[in-house]
Amino acid sequence: MAVGKEILDTLHALVDRDITLMHICGTHEAAIARAGIRSILPPGLKIVMGPGCPVCITPQGEIDAALELVNRGCTVATYGDLLRVPGSSGSLESSGGDVRVVQGVHRAVEIARREPEREVVFISVGFETTAPTVAAMILSHPPENFSILSCHRLVPPAMAWLLDQGEAALDGFILPGHVCTVMGYQEYEQFPVPQVVAGFEPEDILLGLLMAVRQVREGRHEVENAYPRAVTREGNVKAKRLMYEVFEPVDLEWRGFPVIPASGLRLRPEFEGYDAQKKFDIEIRHVEKHSACICDRVLRGIARPADCKLFGKACNPRTPVGPCMVSHEGACRIWHLYESRRG
Repeated sequence: MAVGKEILDTLHALVDRDITLMHICGTHEAAIARAGIRSILPPGLKIVMGPGCPVCITPQGEIDAALELVNRGCTVATYGDLLRVPGSSGSLESSGGDVRVVQGVHRAVEIARREPEREVVFISVGFETTAPTVAAMILSHPPENFSILSCHRLVPPAMAWLLDQGEAALDGFILPGHVCTVMGYQEYEQFPVPQVVAGFEPEDILLGLLMAVRQVREGRHEVENAYPRAVTREGNVKAKRLMYEVFEPVDLEWRGFPVIPASGLRLRPEFEGYDAQKKFDIEIRHVEKHSACICDRVLRGIARPADCKLFGKACNPRTPVGPCMVSHEGACRIWHLYESRRG
């Protein structure tokens, strides 16, 4: 931790005004909270969380679509984090249908092969980290009784929206290490703000913060890589090729955001046979928010979980009101586990 102490001392010496940096990664939020990093930073340095949890940014309309698939008798395979996200009429967990937790798309395909009499739909959520795996599976020609509900999102369009809105008065970004491992960081060079790719150990995060603060102080705006052991500028070229061979960008709504242009992924026309939305004629509708939950504001970096009057009371991991309290990458669940214990 000697290296971490040296970085921290340098940060305290450099930060002489308010600086706000946003990360877009649930794993970063968990690492920051677990290590208590916010409590040791200079008072002027603020880290806010953005839309970095793929389950959290899945809008209610897509949860309702998954519930409709259950009601039509499909076997729905999903990651465990999605089970308890509330829809308009309950959750997948409370649906009473054939909902199975799987560790990945390959397990969903195994179910389809093992039970050919059933229609198996995989709820395919995630950023650019999970989409290439799903694409590879689609290219392997899974059985006809298998399909996906594509809920994939792309990070750069959401960043563009955040910068255009200017709600959080951001000075820079800590870029998501997992996403950049796949995609590289070349596409982030379009944004005229300080950006640093960071890893997930406390020292990785502190180094990323230091590099970003130096850019802010020096008036620079570029993409720097504090995670070279895993990330290159080009990323995983083969994974990217697979992803865009199977998927194409589409305008899509995010929870807490409007429809963001080219921010989602849908199957290309030649793979429509595996598109559950078209196969079962499912319409994904916009659903207006009616609860006091402020997940939408947390996901945009303009509120903290503790700012919500439901946090830790009506909304807790046992009885979640919003998705940010459900997922292990959700800010509210992370804060409930770590930050609230620090008082």
